[in-house]
Amino acid sequence: MTAMAGRKQFDVDEALRRAMHVFWRWGYSEASIDRLTEGTGLGRGSLYGTFGGKSALFRKSLARYAQTYHPLYEQALSGPHPGPGAVVEAFLRVALNRIADPAVPDGCLLTVSATQFPALDEESRAMVRALMDGLRARLEEALLAAGAGEQEAAKLALCALATNKSLAVLSRAGFPGEDLATVAAAAAENAKALPDRPA
Repeated sequence: MTAMAGRKQFDVDEALRRAMHVFWRWGYSEASIDRLTEGTGLGRGSLYGTFGGKSALFRKSLARYAQTYHPLYEQALSGPHPGPGAVVEAFLRVALNRIADPAVPDGCLLTVSATQFPALDEESRAMVRALMDGLRARLEEALLAAGAGEQEAAKLALCALATNKSLAVLSRAGFPGEDLATVAAAAAENAKALPDRPA
């Protein structure tokens, strides 16, 4: 079917999904324009004309990633949970499920982007940090709702976020799913073992 004059003749959303996978697989530094055009199937003109430069495309890809996966974290954290350990377990299960999905690259786009902070421009760095801070804050809220004290919730949220990111790194290094599940289970058990908040 011939597109009307001036209308894009490709699926913009699908092209963005493919660009997201290129950044996810290679990281910002190694996601060259050649790799982006090959991965999306678009020419340079269409790529720049639709998404802007590489940094703008990266931010759009990061936003697409967050729109896809962060609602899964929200659903997992919404509870109710019987205790802080269950919150950590539910949060990390989302990461394990994503890592186990053969349709997406190993690891996590947010994690690989955080490891390449020096290569990102200021706006992109701010976006990466804001997404991570948002996950941490939501974790704290869920932990408080599950009975953790304020200090306990803050510590557990930071540790759960760190464990989440470490799972992504280990998966990139080829650690099997059984090892990743062991790490996640240990983090949840540690959360369960913390003392109750003062009365």
